[in-house]
Amino acid sequence: MNADDRLEQLRIDRDDEPAGPSAAWRIAVVLGVVVLLAGAVAWWLGRERAPRVETATVRSAGSEGSLSVLDASGYVVARRQATVSSKITGRIVEVLVEEGQAVGEGDVLARLDDAVASRELALSRAELAAAASALKEIEVRLREAGLELERARDLRQAGVASQSALDMAEAEADSLAARLESARDEVAVAGRRVALAEQAVEDTFIRAPFDGVAISKDAQPGEMISPVSAGGGFTRTGVSTIVDMGSLEIEVDVNEAFIQRVEPGQEVLATLDAYPDWRIPARVITTVPAADRQKATFKVRIAFQELGDSRILPDMGVKVAFQAEVDEAEAAPGPSLLVPRGAIRREGDVTVVFVVRDGTVERRAVTEGRVTGSDAEVRAGLREGEIVVVSPPEQLKDGDPVKTE
Repeated sequence: MNADDRLEQLRIDRDDEPAGPSAAWRIAVVLGVVVLLAGAVAWWLGRERAPRVETATVRSAGSEGSLSVLDASGYVVARRQATVSSKITGRIVEVLVEEGQAVGEGDVLARLDDAVASRELALSRAELAAAASALKEIEVRLREAGLELERARDLRQAGVASQSALDMAEAEADSLAARLESARDEVAVAGRRVALAEQAVEDTFIRAPFDGVAISKDAQPGEMISPVSAGGGFTRTGVSTIVDMGSLEIEVDVNEAFIQRVEPGQEVLATLDAYPDWRIPARVITTVPAADRQKATFKVRIAFQELGDSRILPDMGVKVAFQAEVDEAEAAPGPSLLVPRGAIRREGDVTVVFVVRDGTVERRAVTEGRVTGSDAEVRAGLREGEIVVVSPPEQLKDGDPVKTE
C-alpha cells in the first residue's frame, strides 16, 4: 500500500455522519439558557434587595374646614372613681359585688361580722326600755305627790295639819319633779345609745357611694378589712373599686412648646388604640395651669361630646388630634385627604408621593395643602384608601419593588 492509499483511509466521509442539529443551533440554545438563568438570578437578587418601607393609608380629613394642628396621646380616665372600704375594722362575711357589675348608690357591696354590734344594739334598746319604765314610775309617783300636796295645803288652811307636814309634802313633790327631769334625760341618753348602736350595725354594711360599675373585687369572705392600712399585709383596705362611667374623659400631656395651639372649647378627634378606625368627637375642657418640670409638659383635659358607648373604658390608650378651623378662602374646593407629613417629597417645584401597588411603587405628583402637626393635606392626586410610603428612601424611584411593614 502506497502513501496515497493510506491518506485516503484517514479522510473523513461527511456523508456517513448521523443527521442532527448544527453546532450553531446548539450554541444558541446554551446561550439562551444562560441568559434566562442570569435574568432569574438578577430578579431574585433584586427582590432580595427591595427596601423595606413604612406605609400609611390615605384618609379623609373628616369634617370640612377642619384639620389637625397638634397630635398627642394619653389615657381615658374617670373623674369620679372610688375604692370602697369600711368605716370600721372587721371580718368580711359576704361579698355581693363582682367585676363588671353595675351598682346603684346605697347598694350593699359587702357585709361584715355584726355579732358584737347586734348584741350592743340589743343591750342599748333594753336600757332604753328600762329608762322609759323608770320614767313612767316617777311620773305616777309625782302625780301622787301632787295630790298629797293639795291635801296638805287644804288641811293646813283648815288648821288641822301642821306647817311641817305641808313642808314635807312640798319637798316630796319637788324631789319627784327633779327625779322626773333626770329620768327624762336618762331616756334621751339611752335613745342616743340606741342610735349609736344602730349606726354600728349599719357600719357593718359596705355600700356603694354613687352609681357606677365595679371594675375590681379586692376582698373575699373571711378576710379582715380596715379603713386604714395595717401592718403585715393581711388586712384589706378596700372591697371593690367603683367607677362612674358618666365621668369618663381624656387626659393627655402636651409639650410646653406646643401648648399655645390648645384652647378651651377646641374641637378634638379622639381615636382609641383598641378601635383605630373609630373617630370620637371631643372637646377641650381646660389646660391644667401647672407644668410638669420633669417632662416639660402640660396636662390637658378633654371631654367626650357623646359619652355612653360601652367600648369606652377607663385607662384605655387614646390618641387625639386637636382641630383648627380653616378659613373659607383657604378651604379646598373638594374633600381633602390627609397623609403623614413624611410621605411628602419635594423635588424642585413638584410635590410627589410614592403609592404602593402590587409590591412596587408609583411616583405620583400631588397638590399639597396645609401642613399641620404630623399630617399633610393633599387636595389632588390621591384617592382615599390608597397606600403611600412614609419617609421614602432617597434612591427610591418609580417602579422600584418594596417590602411593606
